[in-house]
Amino acid sequence: MSDNPSRTREPRSTAWQSALTLLQEVEPPFIPAGAHAMTIVIEYPPGDPGTPPHRHSGPAFGYVLEGEMRFELEGEPERVIRAGEVFWEPGGDVIHYQDGNNRDDMRVRFTVTMLCEPGKPMLALVDEEELAQRRDRRAPRPA
Repeated sequence: MSDNPSRTREPRSTAWQSALTLLQEVEPPFIPAGAHAMTIVIEYPPGDPGTPPHRHSGPAFGYVLEGEMRFELEGEPERVIRAGEVFWEPGGDVIHYQDGNNRDDMRVRFTVTMLCEPGKPMLALVDEEELAQRRDRRAPRPA
């Protein structure tokens, strides 16, 4: 014990032992060599359709902070992800069709951490010709 009363040791917290909540655990198909990580927050106003069809050079992991996001990846049906829920996409060749706001009365905000391949853009839009060539890979659309 120290002779200096101002240096009295505080008891350590044990809150860290129960503070963690696992939201998702996945095994991404690959992490690009030399990848760098980027974490962003995206906010769309009510009813906004979001980013046009695109792909990412590496995997992306996200969490919806507010609202509801309409989410669709190539080969998977469209789904709605609500505040407090998570999503991920493998990146690479997979097309991300939708990340728009599912609500017309409130914004959607979500955060995404992406592992980006060096020398490639974080996001690359997919043109109409490629979408037409790959239309058989898209899950059936809701009626």
